[in-house]
Amino acid sequence: MEGYCVKCKGKCEIVNGKPVLMKAKGDKQRNAYKGECAKCKTTVFRILPSKK
Repeated sequence: MEGYCVKCKGKCEIVNGKPVLMKAKGDKQRNAYKGECAKCKTTVFRILPSKK
């Protein structure tokens, strides 16, 4: 899965990733994918679409 790395300033492949739940407005939760940038090992998030 790809995400945006702020440190590299570009798209990167997410390694060692896992699905997580993030806080959202109104005491709701958002699906996201958290891992590391393949190039610089910085933490990278990708917010996923909500499942209906």
